[in-house]
Amino acid sequence: MNLARLLLPLMLAVLAGCAGTKTHDSKNLTTNSQGRLIARDTSRTVDLTNPPADAWDRIRRGFAIPNLNTDLSRQWTDYYASHPESVQRMAERAGKYLYFIVDEINRRGLPTELALLPFVESAYNPTALSRSQASGLWQFVPATGQHFNLKQDWWRDERRDPIASTYAALDYLEKLFEMQGDWYLALASYNWGEGSVQRAIAKNEAAGLPTDYLSLSMPDETRNYVPKLQAIKNIIADPQRYAVALPPVGNTPYFVTVQKNSDIDVEIAAKLAEMPLEEFKALNPSFNRPVIRGDHAPTLLLPADRVEIFNANLTNYKGDLSSWKIYHTRRGESLAAIAKRFGVPLERLRDINDIGSRQKVARGQSLLVPGDPGNNGVQLASLSAPVGALEAEADDARPAPRARAATAPTARVASVRGNVRTHKVRPGDTLFSLARQYGTTVDALRALNNLKNSSLKVGAQLRVPGTGARG
Repeated sequence: MNLARLLLPLMLAVLAGCAGTKTHDSKNLTTNSQGRLIARDTSRTVDLTNPPADAWDRIRRGFAIPNLNTDLSRQWTDYYASHPESVQRMAERAGKYLYFIVDEINRRGLPTELALLPFVESAYNPTALSRSQASGLWQFVPATGQHFNLKQDWWRDERRDPIASTYAALDYLEKLFEMQGDWYLALASYNWGEGSVQRAIAKNEAAGLPTDYLSLSMPDETRNYVPKLQAIKNIIADPQRYAVALPPVGNTPYFVTVQKNSDIDVEIAAKLAEMPLEEFKALNPSFNRPVIRGDHAPTLLLPADRVEIFNANLTNYKGDLSSWKIYHTRRGESLAAIAKRFGVPLERLRDINDIGSRQKVARGQSLLVPGDPGNNGVQLASLSAPVGALEAEADDARPAPRARAATAPTARVASVRGNVRTHKVRPGDTLFSLARQYGTTVDALRALNNLKNSSLKVGAQLRVPGTGARG
């Protein structure tokens, strides 16, 4: 009898290994009292006596999902390590959102590995769209997005909103973990659907087989899903080992929120914030149209160091904030005639309003058309006084509210100085990261250095504005 008790766990482990679609790594697995195959906790011991050096360090300190040291995990680790440029690009995109996501994960007491999930889901691209129409950082399909109250209409798609989609994704992952009791199964459910995972578990139970993650039969995409996350975790845990240079991401909010109650063009909002249009869109990707409707009570995301500039420019702005109007068409009205009437190319009218090339006449719908732009001149706050006449205020006691906060403080006019300093380009430097470091914009760096693109040569000397320079 004693011999049988000793052999039983070994026999169960062997059976579990035969049941899975992939071989298990016995060094990382053990069995519980019920004979179920589970992962050992292989998390590292972390020194908590010193504060985290940056957001990456903060993520490492919160690792709580047992490591999955399988062949697939090693294969994906090797794959990502052999493409360091791709990992770095993803990490640079992540820098805008990481503080907020990690802060929310910490607030909920969840494993910080979840902050790495958008690497796998969307490569941290908030506008990513899959073949199954999954969208955003967290790749919600339309139905699941609606279930978690992510608004999706002609004007906006909150699946692409960094704040709303993060709340929804973490709500969903918490629900899945409570349902499955295991993070591997919860993550598989996020990718494959909780119903599919539950059916796979029931099938194994009926056959008398183990019901852990590695023992279930599942599609290849799901089979590779957790190993991909483990691979990203391995690289973030020890980037030097894999020769990956992670961009600097500080332990302060990258963005804050600003409420608007009037229509404003996306382009004008970016101009008021004195930031490149593409950077503004990267923080506000949920808006589908060139104008943001005020009656939707939208929340704009702005870099923390742009809010004062935005508010100051908004105060000085003399024209209409939106150059677009809603035109209510008559059924049968020619689209070409409407385009001519409002002085917009027909193809542009079609593109703005999602009208196919086959449709020639209006169907009684409302169209977005150019309005009277009026006097849209604005004296930018950073240029509102002679060079050298302003005091350096931009970095003094700048507010850093938690990202959940809904409003930003009233602005001071940010300052500029006429002095210019130089920066020697180091590995991992990008125009975006340097713009953040020196309190300027990518466009300003390009103009000051006559750059035609964003490529930087290591060792090159860049001229940077002296204003608000940090470091």
